[in-house]
Amino acid sequence: MRKKDVLTTGQVAQLCNVAPRTVTKWFDSGRLGGYRIPGSKDRRIPQTELIRFMKAHDIPTGEVEKGKLRILIIDSRTEYARRFANQLQTQGSFEIQCAHNSFDAGLMALKFSPNIILIDLMSSDIDSANLCGYVRDCDDLANCTLVALAGGLGPKEAAALKIKGFDAVITEPENMSTLLSCIHQSCNILS
Repeated sequence: MRKKDVLTTGQVAQLCNVAPRTVTKWFDSGRLGGYRIPGSKDRRIPQTELIRFMKAHDIPTGEVEKGKLRILIIDSRTEYARRFANQLQTQGSFEIQCAHNSFDAGLMALKFSPNIILIDLMSSDIDSANLCGYVRDCDDLANCTLVALAGGLGPKEAAALKIKGFDAVITEPENMSTLLSCIHQSCNILS
């Protein structure tokens, strides 16, 4: 579990707008799950457990669920994908991972739970049609925005990709402002 996915009782108190002692009572009574730091009385609450607790008690979860936008780049060209991810990383608050074949893409999509998946359709080792179907059929990825990166396509080809299930088609993947605009539009869809 990543450090940012675990919260202190003080952080939980701020997010729930209650006193830290209240969080301690929730924890000690077993209503809010977590663990104690060995050799200490300090408590830690996993973010997923906090979200479950907050939803069960009708506490707004907006502040907890905010964070970096998770983007999965699927491109068989390893070095190109890394450069693309680094370039994108400098443009915003994104958490980015890359997959270089269809098998890894499927595994990473479930594990990483991306908000946006960017698929380079020019990649030879990527079965974009099956990946698109997989994402659309997977309940865990229901809210994921699927973007095709397909340089040089015309309007008819782009429209056909949207019919197949892509939310957006970027015909100039090198144009970072177009890509960022698409990502920001997706953020508004996700909110």
